[in-house]
Amino acid sequence: MPDFLFDWPLAITGPGIIGSLCLFAVIGLLLVRRWVLPRLKIDKADSEFSGALVQCIMVFYGLAVALIAVSVWQTYSDTSKLVSGEATALASLYHDVSGYPQPIRRDLQNELRGYVEQVIQNEWPEQKHGQVPTGGIAQMDAFQTTLISFEPTTDGQKILHAEALRAYNNMIQARRLRLDAVNTGLPGVMWAVVLIGAVIGLSATFFFQVEDARLHGILVTLLAGFMGLVIFMILALDQPFRGDLGISPQSYQLIYDHLMKVSP
Repeated sequence: MPDFLFDWPLAITGPGIIGSLCLFAVIGLLLVRRWVLPRLKIDKADSEFSGALVQCIMVFYGLAVALIAVSVWQTYSDTSKLVSGEATALASLYHDVSGYPQPIRRDLQNELRGYVEQVIQNEWPEQKHGQVPTGGIAQMDAFQTTLISFEPTTDGQKILHAEALRAYNNMIQARRLRLDAVNTGLPGVMWAVVLIGAVIGLSATFFFQVEDARLHGILVTLLAGFMGLVIFMILALDQPFRGDLGISPQSYQLIYDHLMKVSP
C-alpha cells in the first residue's frame, strides 16, 4: 500500500477505496458482458459451476481478510496498551522522584517534565508521519545521570531509590517498545493478497449469464462496496500512530496536566 495514503484523511481514503472497487466492478462487468460472454457457451449448468467456484473463492478470500483484520486490530490494541504503559511508568517515576530531597528533586522533576513535553510536542508529530523520533534520548540520558548520582543515606531513601530505578527501567522499556511500533504494519505481500484477492473475487462474478444487466451490475457493485469497506478498515488501523485513527498522546497529556504541570 502506498505510504502517502496513511497520511490522507479518512474522508478521502474511504470513499476513494470503495469508489475505485465499485468503478472497477462496473467497468469490468460492462466489458465482460459486451466482449467476453457473447463468445462463451454458457448454460444453466455452467452458471451453477461458476456459482460454486465464486463461493469457494470468496470463502478463502474472506477467511484470509478476516485473519488479517483481526491481526491489524490486535496490533493496534497492543500498541495502545504500550502507550498507556509508558505513561503509567512515567507517572510512577514522577511520584517516586518527588520524594527525593532538594535540590535533586527539582532537577529530576524538571527533566521528566521536559521529556513529557518533548514527547507530546515533538515526538508525536514525527510518529504520525511514520518517523522514529530520537529527540528524547538526550533528555533520558541526562535524567539517568542525575538519578544515578544520588547517594541514599537512610533506609527509606534506599528503598525509594530502588523503586525509582525500577520505574525508570520500566519506562525505558515501554519507550523502546513504542518506538519499535512506529513502523508496525502489514508487509507488502499481505497487502498484495488483500488487493489482488479483491480483484480476482470481483472478476469471478462477471461470468454469470444474468439476463438483466442492471440486476447483475447492482449485485456486483454491492459486493465491491462491501469489500472496499473491509479494505478501508484494514488501512485505517494498519499503522497505529498514523491517520485520523492514530493513537493520540492523550495519556501523556493527562499525566502532564494533572501531575507535572507547574502552576503559574
